[in-house]
Amino acid sequence: MDPRELSALLSSLVSQLLLLLLLLFNSSNSNHRPVSDANLFSIIHYLLSSQEIAASLSFVSVSRKRKRTHCQDSDSGPIGQDVDPELGRRLGGDLLRLGLTRNPDSFKSCFRMKSSTFEWLAGLLEPLLECRDPVGTPLNLSAELRLGIGLFRLATGSSYPEIAQRFGVSESVTRFCAKHLCRVLCTNFRFWVAFPSPEELKSVSLSFEQFTGLPNCCGVIDCTRFNIVNENNGGIESIAAQVVVDSSSRILSIIAGFKGDKGDSRILKSSTLYKDIEEGRLLNSSPVVVNGVAVNQYLVGDGKYPLLPWLMVPFADVFQGSSEGKFNVAHRAMRVSALKTIASLKNWGILNKPMQEEFKAAVAVIGACSILHNVLLMREDDSALCEMVGDYSVDDQSSKYCVEASLEEDSIGKQQASVIRDALAAEVREVHVSSLGGGSV
Repeated sequence: MDPRELSALLSSLVSQLLLLLLLLFNSSNSNHRPVSDANLFSIIHYLLSSQEIAASLSFVSVSRKRKRTHCQDSDSGPIGQDVDPELGRRLGGDLLRLGLTRNPDSFKSCFRMKSSTFEWLAGLLEPLLECRDPVGTPLNLSAELRLGIGLFRLATGSSYPEIAQRFGVSESVTRFCAKHLCRVLCTNFRFWVAFPSPEELKSVSLSFEQFTGLPNCCGVIDCTRFNIVNENNGGIESIAAQVVVDSSSRILSIIAGFKGDKGDSRILKSSTLYKDIEEGRLLNSSPVVVNGVAVNQYLVGDGKYPLLPWLMVPFADVFQGSSEGKFNVAHRAMRVSALKTIASLKNWGILNKPMQEEFKAAVAVIGACSILHNVLLMREDDSALCEMVGDYSVDDQSSKYCVEASLEEDSIGKQQASVIRDALAAEVREVHVSSLGGGSV
């Protein structure tokens, strides 16, 4: 078997086996967890390493001829004098004709990542990017060029005709490469956006506690919307995406594909995340005792969400300096990480304006950008990350969906949730007093 075909097959099998293993482990939680955390971690570590091995198998055959294509001259002009020779060798001249140089802004503007991240990603995805071509139309394109075309589409939001002209390929090839990249990421590398294990959640909650004083928080939940152009009438529609992030803005969960006219709380109630938490498959570790109250693991969200035992929302109509007011301050500080994540996702050009894509293809684009967001964090690459949250106000309670959330707060568990929130508010006040050396506030 050709090394590329073998590596692609192995990479795909490893991904599917990993997902199956995680599903089996989650289902075993209700059956005394027969698979130990240590053994599971070892297996997953091996499988993730196998992904790297699969990507490198394509280089086994010394005599293999890498697929290359010759780009037409682009508007960016001739190659600059500061081109990195090693980068030129790796990319075979394909992308250098676009004017890419050692200047980090060059790769950042085209691909929203550093050249080192691009090379790493190209090596990892190479067997999967090259293993499938359009039926009856083999492409003479390197993995780097295929990746470059797909990333350029995501990073800039340029139209297919514009990208085709810039890269010197046909529009159909451009469309194929962009969609295939999203398909590969969303199918084979979904584990880069996965809800943490109980052990991993300990470090997530500890991070939140260290800078706010609120214990046992396992993430921030928020909902955003991305626009698409309706194919039939040219009007603008929206797709809602629900995200859960940690304190570093890493995405722990993303669920996209809801119609954008649904409220945040309704989207939550319709999501698998809600069902998994309500049925005890997530956030099911032992509670911590706070001021005499058992506080289970929980998420925090804004006022468009209902107050639940596992979902803490801010108090309404608080007095400055009160326990409730200090809770809201800490709550607001935690929510900033979600706002940064949303701003970073919209920093991808394709998500920053109405997408000219079918609904399902647009959902795949959202998923691919979310995966790449976590990849950049993992690589400590800030090229597409946004520190500023713009005009998105963390105090905005005026959404038309707030009424919907307040109606759902009358559900069973509201009283328990209120007791938990009061205990957390008292804890924040005590932490604040302690930080002032016991002085009055």
